[in-house]
Amino acid sequence: MAAVFSSDGEAALRRELCAAVAAAPRGDLDGFYEMGRAAAFVRDGGFRKVALQFPDELLADAVEVAAQMEAATGAQMYVLGDTTYGSCCVDEVAAEHVGAEAVLHYGPACLSPCRKLPVLHIFGQQPLDVRRCAEAFRELYPERHSCVVVLSDVVYARAMGELEKQLCPEYPNIIFSRLVCGDPPGPTVPGEERKFGRQFVVEAAGGLQDYAMFYVGAEGLALTSFMLTWNRCPFSSFNPVTGCGRRETLNVNRALMRRLYLVERARDASVVGILVGTLGVAGYLTVLQHLRELLCRAGKRSYTLAVGKPNPAKLANFLEVDIFVLVACAQNSLLDSSDFYRPVVTPYELELACNPALEWTGNYHTDFRDLLPGACAHVELPPAVPAAEAVPDVSLITGKMRATHLCDPPTSQLPPSTALACRDQTRALAEISPAASFLESRSWRGLEQQLGQTPVSKAVQGRRGIAIAYEDEGCEQP
Repeated sequence: MAAVFSSDGEAALRRELCAAVAAAPRGDLDGFYEMGRAAAFVRDGGFRKVALQFPDELLADAVEVAAQMEAATGAQMYVLGDTTYGSCCVDEVAAEHVGAEAVLHYGPACLSPCRKLPVLHIFGQQPLDVRRCAEAFRELYPERHSCVVVLSDVVYARAMGELEKQLCPEYPNIIFSRLVCGDPPGPTVPGEERKFGRQFVVEAAGGLQDYAMFYVGAEGLALTSFMLTWNRCPFSSFNPVTGCGRRETLNVNRALMRRLYLVERARDASVVGILVGTLGVAGYLTVLQHLRELLCRAGKRSYTLAVGKPNPAKLANFLEVDIFVLVACAQNSLLDSSDFYRPVVTPYELELACNPALEWTGNYHTDFRDLLPGACAHVELPPAVPAAEAVPDVSLITGKMRATHLCDPPTSQLPPSTALACRDQTRALAEISPAASFLESRSWRGLEQQLGQTPVSKAVQGRRGIAIAYEDEGCEQP
């Protein structure tokens, strides 16, 4: 555990940098990056500044792709290298820094709807042995009347049409999902599912629970999110890299038990840190405000933290926080916090912990937009209950009594503290905030400037090298 939080940094300082090698198997650059479709998108939209967002494994081709796009469209291309959060999300903030009018997003994507800029997703055509995939499907589902929904990773979406032609004549009850970039227009029809950028319609009378799920893609966060969300459906998968199909042996019930344990931890928490894990997914500001109101009504203190990509070292700086809630896209919200000093939960798990009107039904939601008004998992907060009439509750972890009722929202927007103090020599009054005072005591203000007290001296050449090994060190003999 100690190695997770600290290191001497010598390996990072002495590491030699080299150009990354693209790991994507491709033969034709124009075909892999769909240069024609991307150029048509830029020309038809009349965009003059376009941001190109690449994941780390495809950055080696960024310069060549940008040069070809500029030659084909006449527009200025800006490459977004290091994304603020997960590379599956569109980094609209970085695109706005260069004044981009649109974004071309390359590689795997979570397909979360964006707020401002037009986006074209280019997944990259990864190779798929359709014949072997069809054989694996037949081995896993020998019964020809099996009800199966076929899902796929976005990088294999272009090959799903050929797979559908091979399997549909043999399996009359098979359903292939379609990719949907952004929110599809119009209301949903009976039996329609719209999640994770996938859309399909179930026509069976028993609903989706009568279907099995077949996933085409490697094991990862996308498959985990699918299995937790549709946890009543048996899953199987085909890995295009290994060419093997299997029934997924991940015990979904054990994974759900782990998540429900985190819900119990959230009920015991008194201080909650809200981690901003995205700045581009539509609705994230509304969810942040909803979580603040929920925690306030539940009698818990909350702090909103923007730390970029969360890791154990960053979150260990906030020792006063009992638990964190991560507001991110559906694929990045399920964070394994086993190495973290404090647990990290999803907005839905925090809603289960703090909203008495929301009961566990067996359904799990990784998309925080499901909690917004009008969505499938939205439940209005119940009216406040006086403390004298509240039913006490016992923590399943600590065995202590705790309050589970909601209190009335504050009638004033002013902070609860009304203590005043003299701020400077002009006798201006300033309000003292306990939270601000605590954080100020932990802040490093730097060296004292002592303006006018230090004599001015000419600049001289200092020592050369890095802090752990200057050039003049190690020369003197003892």
